[in-house]
Amino acid sequence: MKVSKRLYSYYLIWPALLIYSVFFVLPALTGLFYSFTDWRLDREAVKFIGWDNFERIFTDRTLLLAMKNTAIFAIVTVLGKNLLGIVLAVGLNMKLKSKNLLRAIFYSPSILSVLVISIVFTPMLRSDGTINRIFEAVGLPSLSQAWLTNPAIVIWTVAFVSIWQHTGFQMAIYLAGLQSISKEYYEAATIDGAGSWRSFRSITIPLLLPAININLMLTLIGGLKVFSEVFVLTGGGPGNASQVVGTIILRSFGEGSWGLGTAVNTLLFAAVTIIAIPLLIFMRRKEVSE
Repeated sequence: MKVSKRLYSYYLIWPALLIYSVFFVLPALTGLFYSFTDWRLDREAVKFIGWDNFERIFTDRTLLLAMKNTAIFAIVTVLGKNLLGIVLAVGLNMKLKSKNLLRAIFYSPSILSVLVISIVFTPMLRSDGTINRIFEAVGLPSLSQAWLTNPAIVIWTVAFVSIWQHTGFQMAIYLAGLQSISKEYYEAATIDGAGSWRSFRSITIPLLLPAININLMLTLIGGLKVFSEVFVLTGGGPGNASQVVGTIILRSFGEGSWGLGTAVNTLLFAAVTIIAIPLLIFMRRKEVSE
């Protein structure tokens, strides 16, 4: 007599699968179709135009600049949030009397609205703002910059603000990973004569890989989909210097170029999928269990 080992029937996933298909798969497929059309506000009929929208994306200077800025923002924020997050987590995992207070202080920016962050940072980053005044007060006036109006550095400034806001969130995930590592490993390593750096490299990093994996995925996908930070701090300016893919999509839809907007959105979806899934598979293979 054959006995089923399944606790629940596969039929139970049908409601969730139906909702997912209606609200995600169907709109995604519809968007993919419209990305190959000239769907515009001033057109009564939609016409299939093949790869024209995608050819325009790769020949338009503003769109190319937006893709470059998105790549810069993603790389800088992935590195900044994760490196600083690990450093903070390791430091605040030590026996400090004020560690709970410090954890709350470093985590608190991540729960603030990006609008609040904009209101706080915009005056500080002006040419006569707090940051430049600090540089002048400590005798480093050469470091003063027009942080939000200099086209050469504006995307780096926005990335810095994002790192400042969200590093505490990455720190919390790393802290959870560190606290799940048994202290017996470190005690055994100390008996064998391993120093702090050797213990960190041979014990902490391998057992922290699940947390690293989660944080890399979150920061990478968030970086490639950046929109709100750029929109509230610079609006894509000065000129188009800080445009990213997210703001280009908004601008395309606002101008009535819906076909072009869906093409840019399709390209962003493909880029996130192509980059994130292989990285996820690679990182999963590197994970070890206690």
